[in-house]
Amino acid sequence: MHNRITRRKKNMKCHKCSGELIEDDLTAEMDGYIFVIKGKKCISCGEEIIGEKEGQRMVQAAKKLGVWGQPLKLHRKLSKSARGTVLRIPTDIETNMKLKGTEKVAISKLGDKKILVEIE
Repeated sequence: MHNRITRRKKNMKCHKCSGELIEDDLTAEMDGYIFVIKGKKCISCGEEIIGEKEGQRMVQAAKKLGVWGQPLKLHRKLSKSARGTVLRIPTDIETNMKLKGTEKVAISKLGDKKILVEIE
């Protein structure tokens, strides 16, 4: 008779705060669509972790909906001008969005560290 050793899954710990991770339904928003994904969430700091399989499932759904594109998060510095602060739109985004440079935009503050720029 073979001895069977039952291995229990160790509780995973959060990589940010070492808090306990629990199974949870997580949400992600993309172009107005909300995706519900199975993942883990830290009960201490709220850090969310999505496994590769679930992430790929979300990507496939987003592609079918036509909302999955190239990530265009680029880092730039703001500049000062005589009349205020200037944010230059990088050529990559300008080309991708087919901007002419004559569009009117609306700028909104989202929290302490985010702004939203929308073409009107």
